[in-house]
Amino acid sequence: MLNSISKYFDFENRNTNFKKETIAGITTFVSMVYILFVNPPNVLGVTGMDKGAIFTATAFASAFGCFLMGFLANYPPIAISASLGINAFFAYSVCLGMHVEWQTALSGVFVASIIFIILTALKLREKIIDAIPADLKAAIGGGIGLFIAFLGLQDGGLVMGNKETLVSLGSLHTGTTWITIFGLVITLVMMSMKIPGAIFIGMVLNTILGMAVGLIPLPTHLVSSIPSIAPTFGQAITHIGNIDSVQMVVVVLTFLLVTFFDTAGTLVGLAQQAGLIKDNKIPNVGKALIADSSTMMVGSILGTSPMGAFVESSAGIAVGGRTGFTTIVVGILFILGTFFSPLLSVITTQVTAPALIIVGILMAQSLKQVHWEEFEIAAPSFLILVGMPFTYSIADGIALGFIVYPITMIAAKRGKEVSAMMYALAVVFVIFLWILNS
Repeated sequence: MLNSISKYFDFENRNTNFKKETIAGITTFVSMVYILFVNPPNVLGVTGMDKGAIFTATAFASAFGCFLMGFLANYPPIAISASLGINAFFAYSVCLGMHVEWQTALSGVFVASIIFIILTALKLREKIIDAIPADLKAAIGGGIGLFIAFLGLQDGGLVMGNKETLVSLGSLHTGTTWITIFGLVITLVMMSMKIPGAIFIGMVLNTILGMAVGLIPLPTHLVSSIPSIAPTFGQAITHIGNIDSVQMVVVVLTFLLVTFFDTAGTLVGLAQQAGLIKDNKIPNVGKALIADSSTMMVGSILGTSPMGAFVESSAGIAVGGRTGFTTIVVGILFILGTFFSPLLSVITTQVTAPALIIVGILMAQSLKQVHWEEFEIAAPSFLILVGMPFTYSIADGIALGFIVYPITMIAAKRGKEVSAMMYALAVVFVIFLWILNS
């Protein structure tokens, strides 16, 4: 059986093994499991949805997406879960801002996912990804790296909001910030010493330190029952008739556009990190996109916000994950996590923050592939690079660069080098930004 698994996931040719893939899976899961504790109370819960049902729906939808990505696409460890940012749009903009009932909002996600699947079947998404110039692909990878590092710095308390300067150095008088500092330093040292699994070991040591000094509370018990999914299950289908206004059409289009480009950007960035892009194309990307769009549909039926590729998957790639088996491990852990939710509470943002910062450093390496000496290339690449962390959105960062790219290329008398697809995307992104800000 082990030999069959090894052959199916092509361990030998991808220079990996069960140990590497399993550690990568655990690392990825630990880096992204916070979504199970953020989505129910802090985001979707404000809409009136049952928090227990959200927890279970998010976990099961994530597991489904990981299994599909692993088995169908046999992709690198690109795990799927409820996308950050778009979940806040679902809760605060659609449900609270537009006064749309959460059941109808779920129907909007369902309809958007159906369109998503159709576009994927027509290979339009694949064609768009293939049409992105190599320089911009490299910039997307670096931009996601900066975005991930910024998330880590913020989650760990090393940077914080500031009314005068937007952001500033965090407080060094806060105990939890020192957990992040300890984890970052010890992981940097181990990485420099080229110790295998340094990122994962760093997170383990960080957790132990936090519990030892009392800054991470010990769980009161280990096992709990799985909350019922009944309150949210199937609501997306039974309320589909409520999508009968221009307002809801705009909501559906927004769900579609944001998830479309968020996922495309994440896939490009992670494939860049894993060294998969050959001749400016990502192998087997079509199956990965099918897994992604199908998971979005299943998630809406179960009762959670739009699903997509998770940028924290880069942590698994960083520790050596190279096949879909890593993602299978993540899926299994999401299912097990529904039973051990009290134990998962020890994985705080301070535990995962150092890993995200380290991953940001690793992903920034793709920037060496950008032709910075050519201003017409450097300008859109730079806007992508800084746009992602500064707008707190992968899709918005891509939009800024893709709109500027044909402008600078035409100005440099290189307009003929820009494909028709890139011109079309520039127009689409102008409309996209207009819709988001209307």
